[in-house]
Amino acid sequence: MPFPPDVVPERDIRFYLYLSQTTTGTAPVKRPSFSPSRLRLIIQTAIVIFFLYIGWEFINYYLWATGASQQFTPRPPAVEGFLPISALLGLKRLLLGGGFDPVHPAGLSIFLGAMLIALIARKGFCGYLCPVGWACARLGKIGKRLGISRTPGPLLARLLSLPKYLLLIMLVWPIATKMGLQDLEMFINSPFNKLADTHMMLFFLEPSTNALVGIGVIVLGSMIVPGFWCRGFCPYGALLGLFSLFSPLAVRRNKEKCTYCRRCLRACPVTIRVHEKTRVGSPECQGCLECVSACPEEGCLEVRAGYGKKGLRMPFWSIPALTLLLALLVYAGARANGVWESRVNPMELKMHHMRMMLPKKAMPPGMSAVKNSMRGKMEQPRMPEQARPHTQEQAQDQTQSRSPRQPSLQTPE
Repeated sequence: MPFPPDVVPERDIRFYLYLSQTTTGTAPVKRPSFSPSRLRLIIQTAIVIFFLYIGWEFINYYLWATGASQQFTPRPPAVEGFLPISALLGLKRLLLGGGFDPVHPAGLSIFLGAMLIALIARKGFCGYLCPVGWACARLGKIGKRLGISRTPGPLLARLLSLPKYLLLIMLVWPIATKMGLQDLEMFINSPFNKLADTHMMLFFLEPSTNALVGIGVIVLGSMIVPGFWCRGFCPYGALLGLFSLFSPLAVRRNKEKCTYCRRCLRACPVTIRVHEKTRVGSPECQGCLECVSACPEEGCLEVRAGYGKKGLRMPFWSIPALTLLLALLVYAGARANGVWESRVNPMELKMHHMRMMLPKKAMPPGMSAVKNSMRGKMEQPRMPEQARPHTQEQAQDQTQSRSPRQPSLQTPE
């Protein structure tokens, strides 16, 4: 041992012992056949394939709605999972007694399901079901392979987590304080909200310069700082993180078995300092269990239920299993209660697409002229109130005064 025990703290002694075992090839590194990391990869891969299929179906629906295809394709309701703002508006409408959102009911169902998962199984929605989180995690691993990834210190990590809460306040505060039921009804039933999923798709298929710059910053930031988007700028994750504080499930660390090797810190997608905690109850924790997979010590990191000092030991697959179970129950409940499919008629949506989304150069012959003609009629100046006829005699007088004077048949004397 390089230093006497009275000089070096106990945790450093265990860490030096771990290093000596590693150099001699006797470190107790686990090699499970079915690890939490592998289970998470399987679930995320299936979710990504599912959303790719949903995206393909939505593109076919968009082609039909814009008149580019004659083959009708139903609009996939699951695409509404990418509309959290619309779901937030629908949630307030529901709380005010306006009923379930008739335009994007699946989005509201997914939103409620994500909050339910956070209350029970931490941010399992972020750790297993969110395709954006999967993409950011892959970018983080690419950054590590390129050697450009950097782990932020405790102070910087806290500062990085602040922007998403500010964004959450900016989104929630106006909706909570300034929008009444009538305002919500007007927006939810507006053509813009009915085509919100199409606007979201076009945002990525036809991005503006500012959008490209923003996406580039997120991609580069995720490669340099692990969890750059999820930890720093996702308001959806910020809200779910607040709900996850009440979750009874959490990863617990056994101090006696910990060697402070920091493998858990390097494996964590959002760089939580697991090796310094007894119970990982941070709102940043996604419940992904990458730290459990990376830990070389048997029984050092475990999933436990409860808020006490020890809690009830749970199998590592309890968090992903509960996440999938709750998601399926929410889906089945939404289908059974008729709050999964939109109540908007597909032909109405097609009419809105033809009016608002179809470029003029792709319009059928005459469509642009008809649209401009209709717009001209709508924009005709209205007659002032004081000049409007109120009786039949006044209308006849105004008609005679506006008609051209007929030439007289009598010759002047």
